[in-house]
Amino acid sequence: MTRRNNQTNTLIKRIVIVGDLLLLNGLLLIFRWLHPAMSQWSNNITEVFWLVCNMAMLLAQWKFSTIIHLRLVSGGDILRRVCELIIAQTTIAYIVMKAVEMSVPVGKLLLLMGLSMIVLLITVRLFERYAIKRFRQAGMNTRTVSFIGADPALATLYNRLDTDTTLGYRVKGYYADTELSFEGNLNDSESKSRESAFLRLGSKLKLMEDVKADKVLDLGDEVYVCLPRTEREEIRVLSDYCDRHVIHFYYLPATEDRLDLNLKREFLDDMEVFTTHEVPLENIVNRVMKRGFDIVVSFLVLLCILPLLPFIALLIVMQSPGPVFFRQQRTGINGKVFMCYKFRSMHTNQEADRLQATEDDPRKFPFGSFMRKYNIDELPQFWNVLTGNMSIVGPRPHMLLHTQQYSQLIGSYMVRHFVKPGITGWAQVTGFRGETKELWQMEERVKRDIWYIENWSIWLDLRIIWITIKSLFIHDEHAY
Repeated sequence: MTRRNNQTNTLIKRIVIVGDLLLLNGLLLIFRWLHPAMSQWSNNITEVFWLVCNMAMLLAQWKFSTIIHLRLVSGGDILRRVCELIIAQTTIAYIVMKAVEMSVPVGKLLLLMGLSMIVLLITVRLFERYAIKRFRQAGMNTRTVSFIGADPALATLYNRLDTDTTLGYRVKGYYADTELSFEGNLNDSESKSRESAFLRLGSKLKLMEDVKADKVLDLGDEVYVCLPRTEREEIRVLSDYCDRHVIHFYYLPATEDRLDLNLKREFLDDMEVFTTHEVPLENIVNRVMKRGFDIVVSFLVLLCILPLLPFIALLIVMQSPGPVFFRQQRTGINGKVFMCYKFRSMHTNQEADRLQATEDDPRKFPFGSFMRKYNIDELPQFWNVLTGNMSIVGPRPHMLLHTQQYSQLIGSYMVRHFVKPGITGWAQVTGFRGETKELWQMEERVKRDIWYIENWSIWLDLRIIWITIKSLFIHDEHAY
C-alpha cells in the first residue's frame, strides 16, 4: 500500500511538471504572436529562445519542483515554491540567452513572461490543489495510520489527521492499555463524540507480544508512537518491527517528557542557550520587508476607499447620529497603547470599552451589521497600518480591559504583543474570530497568535491575506 501511494504521489508530481511545461509553451506561443519584439525575430532566434526557456524550466524544476502532492503543505509554501521556480527559470533563461545571443534584448521580455507565469501558475495551482484534495477525499491516494499509546498528544494528532479528509489519511485506531481521553483538546460535547469515534484496536501489552513474535499485523502505512522515554526499549522494538515490514515509523514525545516551553536554540557568544520564543520579526531584514509591504498595500487600499468614504459616512449618520469613525484605545506592540480606528457600526453607547459585540447585539444598526459581516468597518485600520501602529497581518488588538483581564488568566497572553497587531491574523482565519464566550476560546486564539509570531514569513502573511479575501465571499458564522 505504501509503495502504491508513493507511486501515486510521484505520478501526481510528474503530471503537474508536464502541465507547467505545457503552460510555458502556451505562453511562449502567445508572446510569439502578440509581443512586438518577439514577433519580429527570425525563426532561428525564436527557436533558440524557445529551446532555452524549456531547458531553463527543466533545470528549475530539478531544484524547485512542485510540492503540491505533499499532504501536509500550506498554501504559503506552494506560493513560495511557485515564485522560486519562476525566478530560477527566468534567471537561467536570461543567462543562457545572453551567452548564446548577446545582441538579442530579452531582459524585459523574460521579466514580463516571468510575471505572467507566476500569475498563471498560482491560478493553476489552486485548481490542482483542489483536484488533489477531492481525489484524496474520494478515497484514493490515501494512507492508513495506527497510533500506539494513550497520551493526550495523540488525541491532538488524531484531530488533525482525521477531521480533514482532504489530507488523505485514514486512521484505523489506537493500541493502549487505557482509554485515550480527548479532555482538554476540545469542549465537552466534542470530546465525547471524538472519543467514541476513535477506535481502540487492542491493548499495548498484547500488541507488544505480537510484535516481539514478529507476527504480521495490519498496522497500516504509518505508525505514530507516543510513549514515555522510560519505555525506550519498547519504542526501539516497535521501530525495528516497522522497518522490517515497510511501515513508516513516527515518534511523538509523550506529554510527561516535554517541557511544553517550545524551546529554540540560540548562541550567547560560543555558549548554547535556549529561549522560549523565537521571533523572526526581530531580524531587521524581515522587519523592513514586512513594513515595506504594509506601507505599499495600505496606501493603495486607502486610495481605493477614499472615493467611497462620503457614501459610507452618509449611510452611517443617516442610520445612527454621531461620529463616522469609532476610536478606541487598544494594546499594541510591547504592550503600548494606541488609538485604533474603525467605521462606527454601533449606536453610541457607554459599554463600547467593556463589552464585545454579540451576534444579536442591539447596539448595532442595519448598515453597521452589514459592514461587520463584510469587514468594511475595519478599513480605517489601514490608516493605523500606514502610520505604523498596526500591520496588515498580526494578532488582533484587544481593548484595554480585555488585555488586563486575560493577562491574569492566561500565562502566555502578553507574548502576542511581541509584534504589531494586525487587521487580520492566523487565529482569525483558523476559526477563532469574533466573540470569545469561554476561556478556552481565548486560549486557543493566543496559541495561534504565538504560533504566527514564531513562524512568521512573508509567504505566511500572503496566505493569511488570501484566506481573508476568500472569507469575504464565503460567509463566516463568527462575523458579527
